[in-house]
Amino acid sequence: MLQNSKYSKKGYDCPVVKDIWQFITYISGASLTAAKALTTMQYRYSINWCGGWHHALRDSAQGFCYVNDIVLAIEMLRKTFGKVLYIDIDVHHGNGVEYAYMATDKVLTLSFHQYEPGFYPTSGSLDDIGIDKGKYYTVNVPLKEGINDDKYITMFQKISNMVNSSYNPKCIVVQCGADSLVGDPIGGFNLTPKALAECVKNVMKWEKPTLFLGGGGYNEANVARCWTCLTAIITGQDDLLSSDIPDNEYFSAYGPDFTFDINPGNRKDFNSFNNLNHIFSVIANNMKIVKELVRKQEK
Repeated sequence: MLQNSKYSKKGYDCPVVKDIWQFITYISGASLTAAKALTTMQYRYSINWCGGWHHALRDSAQGFCYVNDIVLAIEMLRKTFGKVLYIDIDVHHGNGVEYAYMATDKVLTLSFHQYEPGFYPTSGSLDDIGIDKGKYYTVNVPLKEGINDDKYITMFQKISNMVNSSYNPKCIVVQCGADSLVGDPIGGFNLTPKALAECVKNVMKWEKPTLFLGGGGYNEANVARCWTCLTAIITGQDDLLSSDIPDNEYFSAYGPDFTFDINPGNRKDFNSFNNLNHIFSVIANNMKIVKELVRKQEK
């Protein structure tokens, strides 16, 4: 999982960092510990916000990701649960996880991401549906710049519910990258934590063992707001959240309003309803095939 390519010496997007081995063992170890907690059947949900490094490949680091802790966690979960559904709501395509499972029907990968010419990692088109035994078990939802909460929530609920119903997984893994939020210096969406919160709530309604992981996020104050919100929802304490940021040593980072909520921006939304309907239609047809394949397997 550690980078071992021509880019390692040049740095590229994964420069060598101090204590890198300790760094990646902490990340992957935490995700494996969270996954193991689910396999004991004593817990419905587990969280590792420091996990979710979805770009790392089998033989190289990529996209700031030095280890793919998600794949390691999924492999542990498969031993107990068999079929796993992986959902990625990071603004970037979850290419490393998709590539790991694109040829198998044991893990279905579902990625919601920004997909435009030149936008990293440039993969994850609607036509990428897997290969061999994994054909139709890769699902990509390529979105354009500026999508807002309402459109995103609608697409997520319709598609994820359909995928869950068709595939009938025994365990869920959700990568909650916060770079899909408005104001992220790398992402191009216009989402607030409300969108990610509704995604998490939707998955929780399925009442299946679920591992929640972090991911990207380059506006640190907004990342903290978002994952605090998601933690409160997952643990059933969201009614305790205050609208004001409490006094702490990082208080100044939450200016200028020092409130918990994030307001949507004015970025133009390039996602037409016709395009979104087309995406849903293609995926719906593919899920009919998956549902039939699953039905035959379970006979």
